[in-house]
Amino acid sequence: MPLKWVVCYNSLFVWIRRRRVEKMIRVVGHLRTLLLVCLLMAAMSFAVLAQNATPTPAQTPKPTPVKIDPKNLTADQVVNAALFFYGGGGGQAFLNQIRKTTLERGVTNITNGEGKVERVPYQKFIIRGDSLAKEKIRLDQEFPAATFSLIRANEKVLGIFNNTVFTPTEDASKVFENQIVHGLEALLRYKENESTLELAARAKVEGVDYYVLDVTDKQGRKTRFYVSSKRFLVMMLTYEQDGIKYRRKFYDYNPAQNTLVPFQTKLWANDKVVEETEVGTVTFGQKVDESLFPSS
Repeated sequence: MPLKWVVCYNSLFVWIRRRRVEKMIRVVGHLRTLLLVCLLMAAMSFAVLAQNATPTPAQTPKPTPVKIDPKNLTADQVVNAALFFYGGGGGQAFLNQIRKTTLERGVTNITNGEGKVERVPYQKFIIRGDSLAKEKIRLDQEFPAATFSLIRANEKVLGIFNNTVFTPTEDASKVFENQIVHGLEALLRYKENESTLELAARAKVEGVDYYVLDVTDKQGRKTRFYVSSKRFLVMMLTYEQDGIKYRRKFYDYNPAQNTLVPFQTKLWANDKVVEETEVGTVTFGQKVDESLFPSS
């Protein structure tokens, strides 16, 4: 074969191969986009289905397709997507099943009014209720000068010191209540809490794109949640009380019994850090004694 034919043939072969590679790259790009959309649609569908009671096999209905526009989600769809990831793919039903009880241990660094930081080991016991109002929560804290407990049960806050029940100060009760009513469960369980949910304009904070959701409970307490548009996890929340603007950020999400837990949080009051918490261990489903929650 003449040399010029060989050169021409090789050039043609290289050109064809290059065209095939370019086509494959375009196809892979389209498939990747399609895959992301499908995963998001699956997340919404599973989260919605997981919140319903499981019917018997004879009554199992055909799944209803859920129309979703990833660029224009509703407030409820954002929460369902968050529930999907927090619940390890099982949504609210899985969270309710796994987190019937909670035992958490860790350390909180609290900045007092004088600006001094106190290291406070703690342990928290929770018996899950049908809503936050029916939740039973006990927080044991070991301050340098004393160890005492705060308990929220039957919609009341009590304290225990040396096995004696007392009424906590208003400030102590507010701090304890705020951890609950302005926490993650206020968003993830807004339906059970009979709260209202609204979708605000999307926001970009420090280069991160967020869905912004406002939750207002039956007492009129409002919390704004910033949900990552990529991970569908709450990375920050804000609220205001007595003229003070609070901001809590969530870090270091890790799996705990197939659910996601932020192992670090930080709270600002206006522009000052007043609380930093690091979770050491958290377990769900262990027996928690009802006697830990005296009603009076």
